Amino acid sequence: MIEEIYKDVFKITGESNLYFLKEENLLIDTGYPTDELMIKQDLSKIIPLEEVKTVIFTHMHYDHVGNFHLFTNASFYASKDSVDSLEEDKYKAILLKPLADKFNIDVKDISSLSLPDYLEVIDTPGHSKGSICIYDKKRKILFSGDTLFFRDNIGRMDLPFSSPKEMSSSLNKLKDLDIEILCPGHDY
Repeated sequence: MIEEIYKDVFKITGESNLYFLKEENLLIDTGYPTDELMIKQDLSKIIPLEEVKTVIFTHMHYDHVGNFHLFTNASFYASKDSVDSLEEDKYKAILLKPLADKFNIDVKDISSLSLPDYLEVIDTPGHSKGSICIYDKKRKILFSGDTLFFRDNIGRMDLPFSSPKEMSSSLNKLKDLDIEILCPGHDY
């Protein structure tokens, strides 16, 4: 299901959420593998998939990178820790062997991406050591991946490459942000 949550900012809801910022031609996460058809149908209403230029992964778990293959002309970015996790052990980073076996794209360190100054990448290790959030200062939107969900729920920290000791300081980075719209990786 697709909905415009703010002018030209779209949420596609499936087993996990992905977000498209039309003005920036930027996709945040690519969703759960079994949501492929729904994602194709919904996102194609806004932009042809081959015209998506930039994909940012909030972290590397299969439910957030599962449809990377749909975006054939995009450049892919994640935190340095996520890129390092992929290089260290792709299976532990992605958590789904069949997807990890097919995950053959170049994921660049997000610090090499030139973003508009109103989009801030915040390192939020906890759920994974490479988790990030993206804060849109202009629209007051936080794209929180699996760091923070509704009703102050937080991402689980019992997975390979989780970093439970860092979750508290990650959440502290978010607490003073002026957020009007929370856009988590799942609607928990």
